[in-house]
Amino acid sequence: MKQPPMIPYPLIRTNQWFIIISVALAWTTGAYAWLLPPLMAGLCGLLFGVNPVMRLAIGLAAYAAHWTIVAYVFTAIVALAAFVAIQGFCVGCFIRYQWGQYRYKRAQRSREV
Repeated sequence: MKQPPMIPYPLIRTNQWFIIISVALAWTTGAYAWLLPPLMAGLCGLLFGVNPVMRLAIGLAAYAAHWTIVAYVFTAIVALAAFVAIQGFCVGCFIRYQWGQYRYKRAQRSREV
């Protein structure tokens, strides 16, 4: 299996801070368009392979639909994940590891039967 390219750590850190700042600006100013730059950067990453910053679009859509609670929940999840990552813990890595453990244990149980 081909491994994905390694992303330099300073770029990851910049991405995380960009997300946190965007969410904070959206919350404090009420101008939820601050969530648009991370969304657009993510789309650029998906469409063109250039990924300056990438995160969740659900928060922006929820703000646009005036679903305030959903918007705060999803933007908080994104900001929290980015903040925790800055502290050195990768939520995505943890979820992937747990998924691998689950699949391994399931395979071991099926062999025992």
